[in-house]
Amino acid sequence: MSLPSEDATTRVQPTLDELRAEAMQWGRKPRALGTWYVTEHMVRAMRAYGWTIIVGALGQPILYLLGLAVGLAALIDAPITQNGVEVSYLVFVAPALLMTAAISVASEEFSYPVMAGFKWRRYFFGFSATGLSPGQIAGGVIAGASARIIVVVVAYYLFLWLFQAVPNPETGWLTIPIGLLAGLAFGIPYMAYAASITDDKGQVALVQRFIFMPMFLFSGTFYPLATLPLWLQWIGWVSPLWHATELGRVATYGLPMDPFAIVVHVGYLLLLSIGGYVIGRRIFQRRLGA
Repeated sequence: MSLPSEDATTRVQPTLDELRAEAMQWGRKPRALGTWYVTEHMVRAMRAYGWTIIVGALGQPILYLLGLAVGLAALIDAPITQNGVEVSYLVFVAPALLMTAAISVASEEFSYPVMAGFKWRRYFFGFSATGLSPGQIAGGVIAGASARIIVVVVAYYLFLWLFQAVPNPETGWLTIPIGLLAGLAFGIPYMAYAASITDDKGQVALVQRFIFMPMFLFSGTFYPLATLPLWLQWIGWVSPLWHATELGRVATYGLPMDPFAIVVHVGYLLLLSIGGYVIGRRIFQRRLGA
């Protein structure tokens, strides 16, 4: 029996440069697709409360629309007049309800899940320990929340159409991307704020009571904003809900609006979204030490 040759038994150790190159090769894919890996995690985590997503997406529009179409709208005989156009009360309030649903979902997905990633479950630190950057982690959170927002606004729009609350369906479908933009315009700045919270002292509850609720009541949701006294109208001017609702009314029943006003509404929603992301990414970087 022959002995193994020296070449067969001698193991060549890779150099430091070779090990570094191999590590970089394995890390390129996570860095290239890092945002989508975080998105996948966020969407999979939603399975823990998936039934609430389904019930909320289907039950909320049915209850609201039944309450308005069968209840409140039956008591309001006079049509709503805005910018010289008269529509039924249900048609007037329908886009506002869709936008409110989108922002409500955003307030859920961009609050406690973000705090959990930093404080309780701390999975953001696990993501950061891999090849993912803080910007990719923040982007994944946004994309995951966007997936849920889209499900809700699509379901809501279908119910609006079934309840004949969309006189112009050829443009009414635009309420779906408008609703997504409304949710992000509120949710991304909220994500930045939630990421900055190091000690939970009920801040989320305060946001719901003193920001979300006044915005819902005083942003032209149930009546034209111009009917409010001037000292209350500013709430609508600064809220993403009012800007998105006005765009939704243009899409669903052709509310007359100057093109410049449309640009202002869209621009304001984009400014909140982009500005919130820039600030949120910096907070993610600071907290993750990257």
